[in-house]
Amino acid sequence: MNQDMMEALQALATDRGISVDALFGALADALEHAYKRMPDAYEYAWVTINPETMEFQVFAQELDEDGEPVGDEFEVTPDNFGRIAAQTARQVMTQRIREAERELKYEEYAGREGDIVTGMIQQTDARYTLLDLGRVEALLPQAEQVPFERPDSNARIKAYIVEVRKTAKGPQIVVSRTHPGLVKRLFELEVPEIADGIVEIKACAREPGHRTKIAVWSNDANVDPVGACVGARGARVRQVVNELRGEKIDIVPFHEDLQEFVTRALSPAKVTEVRPDEMTGDCDVIVPDFQLSLAIGKEGQNARLASRLTGWGINIKSETQFAEEQAYAEGVEWADGEWIQDPETGENLWQPADGSDPISEADYLAMQEEEAAAADQAPVTDDEYAEDEAGDGPVAEADDDSATDDEAE
Repeated sequence: MNQDMMEALQALATDRGISVDALFGALADALEHAYKRMPDAYEYAWVTINPETMEFQVFAQELDEDGEPVGDEFEVTPDNFGRIAAQTARQVMTQRIREAERELKYEEYAGREGDIVTGMIQQTDARYTLLDLGRVEALLPQAEQVPFERPDSNARIKAYIVEVRKTAKGPQIVVSRTHPGLVKRLFELEVPEIADGIVEIKACAREPGHRTKIAVWSNDANVDPVGACVGARGARVRQVVNELRGEKIDIVPFHEDLQEFVTRALSPAKVTEVRPDEMTGDCDVIVPDFQLSLAIGKEGQNARLASRLTGWGINIKSETQFAEEQAYAEGVEWADGEWIQDPETGENLWQPADGSDPISEADYLAMQEEEAAAADQAPVTDDEYAEDEAGDGPVAEADDDSATDDEAE
């Protein structure tokens, strides 16, 4: 019987994927619970199992007034312990096996946040979708699903592990189809250079279901990062696009220079100039007039993705618009600035945009009056005087000539 029990434990361990030692521990705990349910059982007792002979022994110790064990341990194995143990240990043993299975499944996926898994769609409703990963199920919430993407039941899809939670019913794995990390992991599977560390994905910006931009960099001067990701005749990137259900992917080479990186991020639009502002974290991008709509993209999509990819705010302007703004800024000096409040006195102050010291409201108004008075007192030329008097310069001159002729006659 002991040999049969040993073979049964080994078969159970193989079937459930649990170590034999873990089953021995569960069996010892189950037998201990069974013993303590017996009448006249010692309060402080434990069970040992000989793994070779499968013999059970119960040992105990006396407790003092403080509940501490005293004296030597002694064996208290009941005569009919085997039969009683077989009747009462089954339920506890089953529970411990389930706990061991849940712990094993949790350890298998714990720490795998950021990894990619392949699952079969098992159940779908308005709140979430369940993916069968084999031994466990993954939860794909509605918020992590691509809009309008509804794969058929039993279809196999890849998903990105966002979180692994430990619950009383086992591990709960939350996955995503919208996370930018999914694109990175898919390229790692398709591009050996990325898996080997030769090519790196420096940044990724994504609008799920529509478009994705990735910036790639090569650690080997002989390897083209964009070509490695695209593959022969676009085979590699096509596999990623197919997995993402036709989502468009732009692959741009990364550059450490911000102006060059922004220029590449706005591809396929052509950029004339990039003017970054370190204080605000924004940059003005000037493009040819006929490239303005292409640079902005449909509903601003190209500009948004480029901004997320580079980490800078992007303000796109056409060459004509930028020239008009420059001309206006050169003609207006005091229009550039803002009103601020003195924290100590509460007085309104005008802060010029050029960074000079703020001035009081009275000084600002006085300066405006001086500029207006200076404009009124500017000397008037003879031509301007003639135009003001007659309303038309050439006519006035003709009248003067006529008068001269009359006087001469």
